[in-house]
Amino acid sequence: MPITSDGASTHSVPKGAVSPDAAVSTGTVRVWDPAIRILHWTIAASFAIAWLSAEEIMPVHEAAGFVILVAVGVRSLWGLVGTPHARFAEFVPSPKGFLSYMGALVKGRAGRYVGHNPAGGAMIVALLASLLLTVATGIVLDTGGGVLGEDAMEDIHGAAATVTLILVALHIGGVILSSMLHRENLVRAMVTGRKRA
Repeated sequence: MPITSDGASTHSVPKGAVSPDAAVSTGTVRVWDPAIRILHWTIAASFAIAWLSAEEIMPVHEAAGFVILVAVGVRSLWGLVGTPHARFAEFVPSPKGFLSYMGALVKGRAGRYVGHNPAGGAMIVALLASLLLTVATGIVLDTGGGVLGEDAMEDIHGAAATVTLILVALHIGGVILSSMLHRENLVRAMVTGRKRA
């Protein structure tokens, strides 16, 4: 059975993960580059502003939507050419990898990842897609509703925004759970860019 340098078993730890039995390291490593951190908080703040200003202050709502569109576009590009932990190829899980991770998570045995874990990787894809759909339907709504008409497009836009809000809540819950499970502050890591080695 493979053993890590700290004596922990690695027999069921997927590639890219650290055994849940591994000793806690005191050193840190740079994980999130400045672009990832700025884009993350820009998207989060812009979505909050867009949600709170909907149907109240439309110029602010539309401006926030435009910022989201640009930020999602840049994040998607950075996912192709950016630093290693920012790239989709590094963190987007296969269905099998996602289900395996979720099974281990339910049992409290999920391995720790220095970058995104499979659940986090899947959530990023879901959030980017949902944000893009929300903005796209908002743009179509702003130009008259397209072939579906204004009422139908307004319903679709509202539903997309609600789905995005639910995904945000699940994302926050996942961050809290992972922070507790692996004894590290993931919110602080997205501010400083550094995580435990």
